[in-house]
Amino acid sequence: MDEESSAERVEFRNGPDQILPASSFKTSDADGAVQLYITEEGVTADQPISIHTMLKANAEEYPKHPALAVKKNGIWKYWTYKEYFDESRTVAKAFIRLGLERFHGVCIMGFNSPEWMLANFGAIFAGGICVGSYTTNSPKVCRHILDDCQAQLVVVENEVCLNKILAVKQFLPHIKAIIQWSGVPSAAGVLSWAELMAIGLAEKDTELNERLSLSAINQCCTVIFTSGTTGPPKGVMCSQDHMTWVAKQFMVNMPHLQTAYEVIVSYLPMSHLAAQMLDIYMACSFTGTVYFAQPDALKGTLLHTLIEVQPTSVLGVPRVWEKMYEKMQEAGASAGGIKKTLGSWAKYHGLNYYKALFNNRPLSWYESNANSLAKRVVLNKVKTALGLSRAHFLCSGAAPISKDVLEYFMSLDMPIMEGYGMSESLTICSMSLLQPGMFRLGSVGKRLPQTIVRLKSSADYKPGDGEILIKGRNVFMGYLNSPEKTDETLDDGWLSTGDIGCFDEDGFLYITGRIKELVVTAGGENIPPLLIENHIKKELPFISTTIVIGDCRKYLSVLLTLKAEVDKNTGEPLETLTPSCQTMMKSLGLNVKTVVDVLDELKRNPQGAVATAIQNGIERYNENHAASHAQKVQRWTVLPLDFSLVTGEYNNTLKLKRSFVMDKYKDIIDSMYPDPMKLGKL
Repeated sequence: MDEESSAERVEFRNGPDQILPASSFKTSDADGAVQLYITEEGVTADQPISIHTMLKANAEEYPKHPALAVKKNGIWKYWTYKEYFDESRTVAKAFIRLGLERFHGVCIMGFNSPEWMLANFGAIFAGGICVGSYTTNSPKVCRHILDDCQAQLVVVENEVCLNKILAVKQFLPHIKAIIQWSGVPSAAGVLSWAELMAIGLAEKDTELNERLSLSAINQCCTVIFTSGTTGPPKGVMCSQDHMTWVAKQFMVNMPHLQTAYEVIVSYLPMSHLAAQMLDIYMACSFTGTVYFAQPDALKGTLLHTLIEVQPTSVLGVPRVWEKMYEKMQEAGASAGGIKKTLGSWAKYHGLNYYKALFNNRPLSWYESNANSLAKRVVLNKVKTALGLSRAHFLCSGAAPISKDVLEYFMSLDMPIMEGYGMSESLTICSMSLLQPGMFRLGSVGKRLPQTIVRLKSSADYKPGDGEILIKGRNVFMGYLNSPEKTDETLDDGWLSTGDIGCFDEDGFLYITGRIKELVVTAGGENIPPLLIENHIKKELPFISTTIVIGDCRKYLSVLLTLKAEVDKNTGEPLETLTPSCQTMMKSLGLNVKTVVDVLDELKRNPQGAVATAIQNGIERYNENHAASHAQKVQRWTVLPLDFSLVTGEYNNTLKLKRSFVMDKYKDIIDSMYPDPMKLGKL
């Protein structure tokens, strides 16, 4: 702990909106306090408020406005903002009664639900630290998270989650109680949600108010554990000021968001910061209504919820938008005659409108009227069918998204704004906006006024590129219990992101690679694989995923997966090719339906139509986009299955786990690097 002990800190009893004295912008201690980056003027001069004060203000100003909605037995059940606030306090009182001490974790594991939100606020109100655990985490990962945050209470959704906790509970003596919010607990000593609420209702407000008086907005209230792509999950520490101030800044950046009007569908994992920011804190900042999707949302039911709710704001990771894009393309390909011609005409004018807007070019009389007609006849119907008729804010984050996907949605009058940030920057850094001069395809937008950004150049990067460094009130506190990693990442308030980027002449930021994902060839050249992978995917539209290989190798090669169907129940990739992929194979003269069929064809005819199409696509990349000889791809292999979260290639935020792929397909990778004297194209 800091030299200033927690015993000395209890003398400060002006909470919950107080700021404790601090001498540093960083800490790795659960009870540590940090300096806030507050200036005398501008957006960073805003008066800090606590999370309790934020929710209380909503409950007092909009007591009857719906805050949460969940569908059970075919009927939507609602919580008003007054009920939201009151029940959060009830949960907090129950947590205190069950033995929760300040600065200890309350770990929540389950799909998004009102109980998840209430447990989050209850933990923070009681002086604890909210910690989410992905439902896909193994018992081993659960143990690491619970131990790192010294969790005293665990809140789980169901028996599946409960069993993961029980499997490691013997190693976690600090756990005082486990609560299960769905169904009837089958394990002895596990409390139901109803029992938890009964405990809280029986308690007076005295102890809770005492905890709130000790609360400070520059201390940790939430820990977001990273997905552990390159090692054990690290705990990103967030203060109350982070949550309330950053949420308010999104309102500042997007003035079209309207108080007490916005509707959100909650479906991305709540253990991820982006989902917490939108579904919990941004929703509170504009007094929105959050509808919870079904647990199998990403397996196919999300569309049904979107159609029923018709949200106004939707956040998606690239994989979500890409799947929608592929399905719509397949539907469009099956249309014929006048319907197909009309659709193409409407999409042309939809895209033309936004290109003119972003280039600050006025539309002609014809263009304006054609766009209006396209909306009425085609585009509005498509938006309604996708559940996006009211959506005025569509956002993509967490990973790069292709230009093709962005242009396609734009042509349908559904422009997706791409943003850049990370858990350590509380999701804020740059963003594209629906304004002239604030959007450029391929860019993640301009630096937001709430952040300071600079590039740290290196001889390893091409001229103009550099590691992105961020400074501001949005930079995280540090990594829980990891002072060395905290010092590596934070220096005098500057956050080293590990991402490589560049600015163009107009101030638009482009992400060109990631330091830890750089491929360093045997010749010593540093190569960012992401750009190569995106170029190859564009050249080969039947390819789902590309992985560039070449670390410590003499040349680059690439792993490819074909677009295939997904099991709607399990989320596992199937061998059956998607209809669009089958159609593209037919255009090559092949009547194939599965990945196995394609692999058999490649084996029988190594110089056949499929192999030639792939090789030609890679040659087009080599000729038109490779910046040097070292960046040319010399060999390739098609893998037997596509990637997925279930099979381990993607993490919980649907980012590619490169190290996992390298280990899983080590033998195949090694086979692409035979004896140097026998090199040749596949």
